[in-house]
Amino acid sequence: MPPGSQSAQMTVPTADSESANSLRSAIFPRRHGLFAASALTVVAMLTAPAHAQEVGEDTAREPDYFWTGGENPEPDPAPPFRIEEADEAGAIAFEANELGYENGTETVIASGDVVLRRGNQQLEANEIRWDRTSGLIVASGNVRLRDEAANTIYTDRLELTDELRAGAMENLLLVLDEGARLAAREGTRNEDGTVRLDYAAYSPCRVTTPDGCPRDPSWRIVAKQVNFDPDSQTVKFKGAKLELFGAPILPLMGITIRTDGQPVSGLKTPNLRFSESNGVEVIGEYYWRLAPNREVTLGASVYSDVAPMLSASYAALTEDGAYQVTGYATNSSRIPIGGDASDILPGAEESVRGYFDANGRFQLDENWSVTGSVRLASDRTFLRRYDISRDDRLRSMINVERIDDDSYLSIAGWATQTLRTGEEQGLVPFAMPLIDYRRRLSDPVLGGKVMLQANSLMLERSDGQDTQRAFTSAEWSLRKLTGMGQEVTFTALARVDVYHTDETALTSVDFYRGREGWETRAMAIGAVDVKWPLVGGVFGGTQVLTPRVQFVASPAIRNLAIPNEDARAVDLEDSNLFALNRFPGYDRVEDGARVTYGFDWRWTAPGWRIKTTLGQSYRLSDQSDILPDGTGLTSRTSDVVGRSEVRFRDFVSFTHRFRLDKDNLAVRRNEFDVAVGSRKTYIEAGYLRLDRNIPDTLEDLGDREELRVAGRVAFANYWSLFGSTVVNLTDREEDPSFTSDGFDPLRTRLGVAYEDECMSIALTWRRDSFTTGDARKGNTFLFRFSLKGLGL
Repeated sequence: MPPGSQSAQMTVPTADSESANSLRSAIFPRRHGLFAASALTVVAMLTAPAHAQEVGEDTAREPDYFWTGGENPEPDPAPPFRIEEADEAGAIAFEANELGYENGTETVIASGDVVLRRGNQQLEANEIRWDRTSGLIVASGNVRLRDEAANTIYTDRLELTDELRAGAMENLLLVLDEGARLAAREGTRNEDGTVRLDYAAYSPCRVTTPDGCPRDPSWRIVAKQVNFDPDSQTVKFKGAKLELFGAPILPLMGITIRTDGQPVSGLKTPNLRFSESNGVEVIGEYYWRLAPNREVTLGASVYSDVAPMLSASYAALTEDGAYQVTGYATNSSRIPIGGDASDILPGAEESVRGYFDANGRFQLDENWSVTGSVRLASDRTFLRRYDISRDDRLRSMINVERIDDDSYLSIAGWATQTLRTGEEQGLVPFAMPLIDYRRRLSDPVLGGKVMLQANSLMLERSDGQDTQRAFTSAEWSLRKLTGMGQEVTFTALARVDVYHTDETALTSVDFYRGREGWETRAMAIGAVDVKWPLVGGVFGGTQVLTPRVQFVASPAIRNLAIPNEDARAVDLEDSNLFALNRFPGYDRVEDGARVTYGFDWRWTAPGWRIKTTLGQSYRLSDQSDILPDGTGLTSRTSDVVGRSEVRFRDFVSFTHRFRLDKDNLAVRRNEFDVAVGSRKTYIEAGYLRLDRNIPDTLEDLGDREELRVAGRVAFANYWSLFGSTVVNLTDREEDPSFTSDGFDPLRTRLGVAYEDECMSIALTWRRDSFTTGDARKGNTFLFRFSLKGLGL
């Protein structure tokens, strides 16, 4: 200690003793209004050496302008100690191993793991000197200053005013609360809390690997001057340039970023693509933040072979919901679907082409909400040619809903634009309106629940059959448990339908037409369902075997007099085996009596879960005339359906669905999905074969065979190889309408990517095997580059 100083050790009495008060008065007489012993604005807290050592262990690496990583500390969520609050707002409290006073210079010296706190600000250093005359505070040695916004400054030497705000710094590191870092040779902290840094570097990237080893940041911005405003959470750069993996890439003019993750206006990172249809493409976008809840993105794609394309997107968040609007527009030639691109002269069929997409949802109050979307394309191949979407149908809708604890109301309208080759737009219906109301009641007589439903639908086609439908229904269900553990469910359903149909001759399939004009029908269905769970241990785990039997009966129903609009894709599956009606919609309902039987089996053990379902049904009445051959339901005895699932932790997942022919056990449906691996490295595969021998006229039930494979291999911490393919295995025997030879890769993709917490780079190759209009088959290469910490 300097001559004439006084030493304060841990043996000094506590702060509430008379001796401690006398010590404060001796060291801090009233001068310049900062430390006032009479008002008890300063509390000298002298801690034990063990406590002081705990503080001192949390030190910073010496930062510099050319900082390339290392053990730069993360911001602490809270200090590892507690400092008592001073008696007056704005006062300072501190702790230190030693405390001294220079009489000649009127300087207070605190040394040895010093911690000084004013409000939410906290200063730590090996030594802090306070000049009581000028009010200047100088901290040196492993200095760490934490401000009101939880940003932390690490430096060798720091000069501050007596309010811990303004000051000069050298060789510093500023760690922001969100994790980003600013390193500089020198800097100044102004009275308003802003920080100016000279010859600085900024990066939001981590400087350690997941294993804790030092690493260079993926990218950083170096600048002659940086201004950081903690109130607005913005960083402004002057004379800046971007460095990628330590190499200078490009200058950045007038760039501003936010440190809290909020977006800021600016140019987005461009992407590069090459395709057979358009040649070389450069994709650029400008993001414009109009307000915290509104934003606009303007884009342009420049091609080597065709005219440029413009795009714009607007998104907004309101008090009641959110919505967005997106549009694309260009001028290019349209090639008729099925046409040969080589036969089209340059400039032929030039026209404006584009795409419009808008959607939103609004919660009007606790119960009412509105959801809507509009999707329209100028032609059938625009989205595919310009790689915007692979959808083959665009749906526009509006839906007004009311939901409470016991009721549901939906008033909706739907319109669909087809992009499929060979499908006529005039035969695609639009629904306006579709009204559905349901209410759940308790049965006061027999117990159980009653579900009331009213539904109406109007389907209109410009070149096809028109249908209007309305029905009301009531369904009662009661669940009981017997003394032996059986679960018995009783169900009764009554429904009355009214249909009106026009222009039925325009429907090519007689099976779907129904009778023209007004038709009515009534139906009643009763069912008893019995389950008996049997629990026991086996193979080191727990198994649950649940046999199940269901009896369903209904009088004859006038099905063929009614058009079939929503129940065409019928097929026996494990999901509908025990359903009251195994048709997917309302227009067809199974009648007669049947018994369905099967079982569920589940086995669980540490890390393992296996589930299996198997079942079949037997019809007590004659064969139904509304079920096509090949669906598995036509004969009195149905096919056998099942599903099995195997899961081992989060590493292996396997699902298999199947349907076996009741006569010869031929596999009519064979489908599996398997995934093996972690989130970083995995392989997924899916296979589907439908061999149902259903007549070709029923297009919703055609046979298919398809293989899907996808995978990803991660290596070197941040790199990965990925790929996927979809292969059509359908041959002409399975579907005569196909020209496939039984092995046609529809779309194949391979790529390599680098991705860490603040940057992603990917190069992808894709091969399309079929030409659709002006969307040509061939190779497409896409290069994507994204910096995640720029707020764009």
